[in-house]
Amino acid sequence: VKAQLCIDLELNQVLDRNVEDLSGGELQRFAIAGTAAQSAEIYMFDEPSVYLDVKQRLKAAQVIRSLLRANSYVIVVEHDLSVLDYMSDFICCSYGKPGAFGVVTLPFSVREGINVFLAGFVPTENLRFQDESLTFKIVEAQENAEEIETYQRYKYPTMSKTIGNFKLTVMEGEFTDSQIVVMLGENGTGKTTFIKMLAGRLKPDTVEGAEIEIPKFYVSHKPQQLETKFQGTVSQLLHQKIPDSCAHPQFRSDVIKPLQIEQLMDWQVTNLSGGERQRVALCLCLGKVFPSF
Repeated sequence: VKAQLCIDLELNQVLDRNVEDLSGGELQRFAIAGTAAQSAEIYMFDEPSVYLDVKQRLKAAQVIRSLLRANSYVIVVEHDLSVLDYMSDFICCSYGKPGAFGVVTLPFSVREGINVFLAGFVPTENLRFQDESLTFKIVEAQENAEEIETYQRYKYPTMSKTIGNFKLTVMEGEFTDSQIVVMLGENGTGKTTFIKMLAGRLKPDTVEGAEIEIPKFYVSHKPQQLETKFQGTVSQLLHQKIPDSCAHPQFRSDVIKPLQIEQLMDWQVTNLSGGERQRVALCLCLGKVFPSF
């Protein structure tokens, strides 16, 4: 069973690594394998798709579904609706006020449960828990060619980085202002390593004894794994790290309010849940490069 789990979750290539050296996706797959390898009547998975790429999410869902037997059942907490649709037999929706109270509905069928969540309305209780329904709209952005020419361009050189038996090779490239560049690829192929090199957190390998010069960017970096030893409240953290942004009314309306940071201000940072910590990290990241400063 363990050997098959290692194959299904692609763990064979990391079996000789220390746990603390695993990436976020590798650690997630290791945790799923450790839980699935147990002989139990009830299996519980809390957000198993976090840090996993699309292919790995599907594999993880297949492993979790394989745990169903006549004498066992599985409970999963999940946010990815596509994984949820594939993996579930029944869905319970959770609603309430973060940090104050929560309510879990009775089980719905998969289709009905997803529709209840998106609509923000529980028909069996005749209760609305969201002011607006969640809809997904696709907008095609049209840019003017003359406007693009005015953007500032940033270039980075060809470089490589070797960590243990892993080697990342980066071809030279460039990006401009007013662009969002998304990197797609399997976990463990070096996306985070590339980001760290651009941010100056990791130095590229030397070439014939000479160091590769990375252009100095003013970088705001939100790491993949969020760990903090900050002893204090969210308010103290924000005012210490991004005091100017916190005092700016536009930043409060454009970032703090949509991310629902205001209700977390008096909470201890060390007591935040994973999702709450993620929102605070995004706020810090955006606050460092707020365009008004």
